[in-house]
Amino acid sequence: MSIFKNATFYTTVNHLKDLPPTRAEVAFVGRSNAGKSSAINTLANRTRLAFVSKTPGRTQHINFFDLGSERFMVDLPGYGYAEVPEAVRAHWVQLLGRYLQTRESLIGLIMIMDSRRPLLELDRQMLAFFRNSDRPVHILLSKSDKLSRNEQQQTLSMVKRELADYPHVSIQLFSSLKKTGTEEVEKVVTQWFAAMEEDPDTE
Repeated sequence: MSIFKNATFYTTVNHLKDLPPTRAEVAFVGRSNAGKSSAINTLANRTRLAFVSKTPGRTQHINFFDLGSERFMVDLPGYGYAEVPEAVRAHWVQLLGRYLQTRESLIGLIMIMDSRRPLLELDRQMLAFFRNSDRPVHILLSKSDKLSRNEQQQTLSMVKRELADYPHVSIQLFSSLKKTGTEEVEKVVTQWFAAMEEDPDTE
């Protein structure tokens, strides 16, 4: 059974002091409008578990979804925001950055990039920011249905080549519309949780 299938909304927070205690969580992050919310909904086989908007930057808080067995999925604010007040943008940056740097129960990062425009400057900055955490990153090249099969393979090869020296990174094609690539994501995340549970230092 899919690890995401029984996901239920747990809580939303706007300040780090309000983060709930969890044993293990996997966070989803990506540029605004890269397809992050659609990917979450597709993996959970739900239509509105995560809010999908045509207006980038609508995810302004950290949203937690309970996967059961003390496991959680976390939807982080998008980066590369739409036009919002500077004070709001600054708060998002601080919230996202401090969460990624200090959250002890975060075991891995699912990073969504639009396959038609992967590895933009903000994506590179996010990868550089997270690199020293020594935690794995799995990249979903979303909206891959918009590319031909040849373009898909060219894009996948290009991203793999550019990130060849990045530690603990894996990359795949993904399409929320066609629901392709879901099994690969589930396998990766299941392995992350299993590795955490086998590590005595996580107790």
